[in-house]
Amino acid sequence: MIDDGFELTGRVALLTGTGSGIGRATALTLGGAGALVVGADLDAGAAAATASEIRDAGGQAEAHRLDVTERPAVDALVGDVVARHGRLDIMGNIAGVPHNRLVTEVTDEELERVLAVNAKSVFYGCRAAARVMVRQGRGVIVNVSSGAIDTPAPTLACYAMAKAAVAMLTRTLATEVGPAGVRVNALAPGVIETNFSRQHFVDEQGEVVPEKLEAYRKRFGQMAPLRRVGTAQDVADAFWYLVSDRAAFVTGQVLRPNGGVAMPW
Repeated sequence: MIDDGFELTGRVALLTGTGSGIGRATALTLGGAGALVVGADLDAGAAAATASEIRDAGGQAEAHRLDVTERPAVDALVGDVVARHGRLDIMGNIAGVPHNRLVTEVTDEELERVLAVNAKSVFYGCRAAARVMVRQGRGVIVNVSSGAIDTPAPTLACYAMAKAAVAMLTRTLATEVGPAGVRVNALAPGVIETNFSRQHFVDEQGEVVPEKLEAYRKRFGQMAPLRRVGTAQDVADAFWYLVSDRAAFVTGQVLRPNGGVAMPW
């Protein structure tokens, strides 16, 4: 039995990146809590599979192909959701891409892609959702930032600066739309075992190597006081809290499901 404060029945949630990882786990979690989940992903088949899983479990879900870097497409999907469902209660800007390269080796094309997917797309999603939610007088936006904003690390400059922009966008937007009853928060996950981290435990063919996976879990788990790496579900549960009524007085915050790796004030 779900605590009433976490019940999402009757709410419409639009989430990006639902084809895998954190996006998929979040979609399944919100769908299980009663929300109608509109999942979007560049991989239409993967988004459809997630939606099907939600429906098979008795929930409500639909899937759409979306390139989050295309601003008109983001605006159109938000408008379509509101036109068909009459409301937008939750917006989750989750889609993102990893990037590892020294600053001196980054190409202009790489920089543009990382910023487009990890920063500009979040702005597009926030702006489109906020316009609707302000008119409604209610709504919750959750953006996915990263633990990379807390600790500088070689090869992560482009990724970290994009995710830092997400954190600042979150805080600024929260101050702008708060008076209208709209909350905006961000998640800054630590090391999470998803496709983002596959390069650490797969072979040249992309197949998981058990020994590498165990070494990955041990190496990165030792960085955290909780002595483990995170899971997509760990982040999805934090997301669920932020969009629930239990977080009704929480806005402009960066919540860090990171096992204690970073503990900023």
